[in-house]
Amino acid sequence: MTRFLPLMAAAALLAGCAVGPDFRRPAPTDDAGYVPGPQPVATVAADSGDRHPQSHAQTLAAGADVPAQWWTLFHSAELDATIRMALDASPTLAQARARLREAQENLAARTGATRWPAVDAQLNTTRQQVNFQSMGISTIPSPGPFTLYGATVQVSYVLDLFGGQRRELEGLQAAVDYQRYELEAARLALAANVATAAIREAGLRAQLADTVALAEAQRRQLGIAEERLRAGGVARVDVQRQRAQLAQTQALVPGLQRQLEATRHQLAVYTGQTPAAASLPAFTLDALHLPDTLPVSLPATLARRRPDIRAAEALLHQASADIGVATANLYPQVTLSASGGSQVTAARDLFSSLNVWSLAAGLVQPVFRGGELQARKRAAEAAYEQALAAYRQAVLQGLQDVADSLRALEADAATLRERADNARQARDTLTVVSEQYRLGGVSQLAVLDAEREARQASLDLAQSRADRLADSAALLQALGGGWWQEEETPMAAAPR
Repeated sequence: MTRFLPLMAAAALLAGCAVGPDFRRPAPTDDAGYVPGPQPVATVAADSGDRHPQSHAQTLAAGADVPAQWWTLFHSAELDATIRMALDASPTLAQARARLREAQENLAARTGATRWPAVDAQLNTTRQQVNFQSMGISTIPSPGPFTLYGATVQVSYVLDLFGGQRRELEGLQAAVDYQRYELEAARLALAANVATAAIREAGLRAQLADTVALAEAQRRQLGIAEERLRAGGVARVDVQRQRAQLAQTQALVPGLQRQLEATRHQLAVYTGQTPAAASLPAFTLDALHLPDTLPVSLPATLARRRPDIRAAEALLHQASADIGVATANLYPQVTLSASGGSQVTAARDLFSSLNVWSLAAGLVQPVFRGGELQARKRAAEAAYEQALAAYRQAVLQGLQDVADSLRALEADAATLRERADNARQARDTLTVVSEQYRLGGVSQLAVLDAEREARQASLDLAQSRADRLADSAALLQALGGGWWQEEETPMAAAPR
């Protein structure tokens, strides 16, 4: 055993060494804001005089954190319940959780294989015949056939002198981190998709209701016009124009209904239900409240908040560890092994004594592989450069997503303000024209035009309100949600 002491001492000295680069997290961006110039701090309000839940101004709180359950900012119990249902039952999340468990078990398997010696027990029995005469030994009579029974325990261990195994475990841990962040990214995307679909449904319901109401009003006006036509009080061309206008409006209804049903079907799939058997609430714009204040985390913290950027960082870490593995393969590999047991001719004596043992040490140093190992190291370095570029792209995309959402919120608020004013004026005009028509001062066509403009203004207003809600959800998603604040995450347990 003393002959192995120098080797063991050397192994102890090298145990703390690991060739290859030590991973360093990329520095965060030093940008002061997301958009050029002064950062937006609030949006305008719709100066419409109403109290609609999407008409007020929004405050953009710089440096504030997104809450873990960010969808509760819309103050809709139906939306909260639907998102919880989706997070519990979505097959997409089930896949992500299974991939995380797979990565954790792969790490656990390799950890056990590298940190501990391999111990194997072996039992064997052999029936054999020895013929000394065939060996040229004629002076010793050959024994008859006999049976050998053997029992051995073998122990082997690969010394991680240059840290190749540690780098391998480091890479596997990074793979676990990647799947963890992919799960969080899937959760964030699912919650945002459900919120967006619910908002789209609410907007479609409002548009459908306005379109049906417009068609009904046009149908009533057409009935009046037909009565006047029979009485000779209106030209036939005016009646035909009204019929065409009604048909045009009615043609919009099936398309809106189709979009509404498709949105409901998508919500069913998000929540893990079939479209035919789904149990879902009906979303309306009145039940969805625009968040009064939207948190806007700082650009320097965005890389720590967005799970897709964290996933890209984990892939970068894994690529860094792979360089260490490829580098360690250039150096010697030392294996220690030992075995002990017994070999007897009677089964009853198999465990009575130890009569067979061995101790061995082996060293393998790659000498010539045709440049394979060096090429693999260069390939690992190129893979790291690729992962670094992908990480930078993920950061840039995240900054763009937030910038786009901020500008969209500003534009949405300004658009809603203009459309709310237009809708109010259109309603006032319709009231005046209808009264003039009752008194005989204007034609039926003037009433129809005023009514069409009022309904179109109402449709545009509903779309603007839905846009403000959808872009608020988009900003919260672009900021990464608040997954990192949850005390209990849905991730699988760490590997044992």
